Amino acid sequence: MSLSLIAFLVLVAAFAVGSFTKINAGLLATIAAFGVGTLLAGMSVKDVIGQFPAGLFFILVGATLLFAIVRINGTIDLLAYWAERLAGNRKVLVPILMFLLTAALASAGAFTPAAIAIVAPVGLALGMRFGISTLAMGLVIVQGANAGAFSPVNPFGVLGNKMLDAAGAADDSLKLYAYCFIFNAVLAVIAYVLVQAIMKRRTAKTTARLGGGDTGIDHDGGPSTPAADGAGGSGTAVLTAPARTSVAGQRAAGSAPVKVAATPMRILTLAGIASLLVLTTVLGMDVGVASLVIAGVLIILDSNVQKPALESMPWSAIILVTGIVTYVGMLEKMGALKELQEGIAGLGNSSLAALIASYVVAIVSAFASTTGTLGVISPVVAPIAMDPLLTPVGVVTAIAISSSVVDVSPMSTSGALLMASAQPKDERMFFRALLLWAIAMIGVVPLLAWFLFVQLGVG
Repeated sequence: MSLSLIAFLVLVAAFAVGSFTKINAGLLATIAAFGVGTLLAGMSVKDVIGQFPAGLFFILVGATLLFAIVRINGTIDLLAYWAERLAGNRKVLVPILMFLLTAALASAGAFTPAAIAIVAPVGLALGMRFGISTLAMGLVIVQGANAGAFSPVNPFGVLGNKMLDAAGAADDSLKLYAYCFIFNAVLAVIAYVLVQAIMKRRTAKTTARLGGGDTGIDHDGGPSTPAADGAGGSGTAVLTAPARTSVAGQRAAGSAPVKVAATPMRILTLAGIASLLVLTTVLGMDVGVASLVIAGVLIILDSNVQKPALESMPWSAIILVTGIVTYVGMLEKMGALKELQEGIAGLGNSSLAALIASYVVAIVSAFASTTGTLGVISPVVAPIAMDPLLTPVGVVTAIAISSSVVDVSPMSTSGALLMASAQPKDERMFFRALLLWAIAMIGVVPLLAWFLFVQLGVG
């Protein structure tokens, strides 16, 4: 067995342990990097430490700190209040606004699970009020997060842009974002229409079987809400945010919007988010530095947010991502990735290699971290994307979409957050539905994305 194969198997083992236990795969990968690097590859400890992605670490810390402040100081509640006021009694606007709100947060730099956890309490409460199925709304929110995930300031987008840069197509950053946004927007529409139609058909069958009696499901496709009927039950199924449930998520479904004041601090926070986009996309400032500067200014203006913001940051996710990327850097240093790249080149067909890579990231990401998966595949994608017969942005877009679209899997963080929204009596159905949807995404989306962006060369 070759040294490179052993090194890859160790990484696979770290992913497996992290997926099926509570042990952080990034922590295991960091430890394994020192073990494999020093004992097997003959590297020095200093060489292994040098593979730590300091730039990515600052991006993760800066972005997550900034959006912890956004949540804690109530700015997200203000956005939710504006969204609900805008929707009024127009049912069709509810999923659109929730999609756009989640996409906006992800586009501004929020981790996709963080964006989902922030918006879901609002979106599911509104969905219950308007008779939209929890599953349909949940899928729309996840697709919204994925739509904004490949913006230049999001951690997903940073990894995607590294692939573009390695392929000599750094100027296509906004194209990658736009293509992923449009693809996920279309997928959100399909998911919403399909699930709502299925739920209505289920409702009609149940109603006919029971002779028109109360089925516990309203006729718009969503579960009935005892709270809205005055029964005072636990009919409003919402997702629980990690540290603080939003105001919109706390109130009973069907009640009037709870007014959220546009305080000076919240307005300044919105200005800070807008500044982040300008500083990074227009002026070219490093995402991590810009995020930390803006977060620092907000903390100076209101020091009370510092402690809860730091405590609520997803340190486990940060360790996961940086640990996996450190191990991948060690693999590259020892030459293991070069062997893998040569193996892919040996296929003699870069288009086929892109399709295989798309399916690999889709399958792995369904059970593991999308950011970790992108970090692993990133060095392998560059030689594929550099093929003159293909467009670099097309290859990277196919990989990006394939890796993120399966985040709805109940074994992933985003899927687990949606599972938390199911009422106890619906948990088994909800789990099966999310799993079936994830399997469908694995089977269909990589092929579709490959055909559109690699074969047809869109971009």
